[in-house]
Amino acid sequence: MKKILVFIFLICSSKIFYAQKNSVLAENIRAEYKIPELAYAVVSSDSILEIEVLGYQRNNSSFKAGIDDKFRLGSLTKTITSYIAALLVKEEKIKWDTKFFDLYPELKAKSNPNHFNLTLKDFLTFRAHIPTWSYGNETPTQKEIKGNDQQQRYEFIAWFFKQKYLISEKQEVYLSNPSYVAAGLMLEKAAGKSYETLVKELGEKLGINFGFGQPNLIDENQPWGHDENLNPEKPALNYKLNWLSSAGNINVSLPDYCKFTQMQLKGLLGKSEVFSAQEFDLMHNGLPEFSFGWYSESYKDSGLKYSFHYGNPGTFLTKVYICASINKAFIIFANVQSEQADKGIMLFLKKLQTQYGG
Repeated sequence: MKKILVFIFLICSSKIFYAQKNSVLAENIRAEYKIPELAYAVVSSDSILEIEVLGYQRNNSSFKAGIDDKFRLGSLTKTITSYIAALLVKEEKIKWDTKFFDLYPELKAKSNPNHFNLTLKDFLTFRAHIPTWSYGNETPTQKEIKGNDQQQRYEFIAWFFKQKYLISEKQEVYLSNPSYVAAGLMLEKAAGKSYETLVKELGEKLGINFGFGQPNLIDENQPWGHDENLNPEKPALNYKLNWLSSAGNINVSLPDYCKFTQMQLKGLLGKSEVFSAQEFDLMHNGLPEFSFGWYSESYKDSGLKYSFHYGNPGTFLTKVYICASINKAFIIFANVQSEQADKGIMLFLKKLQTQYGG
């Protein structure tokens, strides 16, 4: 009996030491690469293998990081929007080949004819041949876009589709936030619900508390985002965040995004009750480079295939990498956006992948 207890103790001690080792590494990277708060997790389809939140919610403050801290996801929002779209297609409320102007015919007459045949699939897979637009664009102005949150998104895409432009260079994908704005509007029309309601309902099903905008806007004791000079972003309403809600405005805690990521892993491994493994594979790997909300890449050294996404909404950095072959996913969040921080995060990611066989 004593031998059994000693054996169990050694196993548990080994696991604790392993977790502590990566926690120390994470803290060293956080300090060296000037990241106020760093959160990371390693998960399998049914377990959280490591999870840690380190540092401070605000630079040069005493507000310590907490496990329930929320981070603005930026473009990781697109992984959630695409999943909601897949659910609505499954429920036959919309089709992948539904055209935007089939749902919004009143906007067609004043829109650029190049957009007339763009479909839900085109938008979600970045195959829509449209230019980029993000938070830094100066037009349209707030005065040009009126109404409640949902109406503002409608007015924004109406303005965007009127613009005359030419993209001469042919690309595999066209990384444009308005693609996901258009997709979000299509989902709203198909479901008869606002995008915020659709996200909330998904959260209720998965046991996830999704929020929107800057985490510190509702609660100042949540993480503050920081720019490249480590200036904290004060709580303030940003109308452009609402326009881009379905492209990059969700916030969530690390444990909750672990749940969403584990759901994706289960699906890829054929353990979902909602979609088949083939349907999940289509979402992650169905098209070259970028499918339905997910980039994909095969690593040359290991031959392993990852689906991934990343967010860089100005004051936060977020990354998620999923490898079904080893049943592992790696999630890293930071409340700063800078080249230095991104370099540190990628270094830490590679260390974790190496340790876990990726």
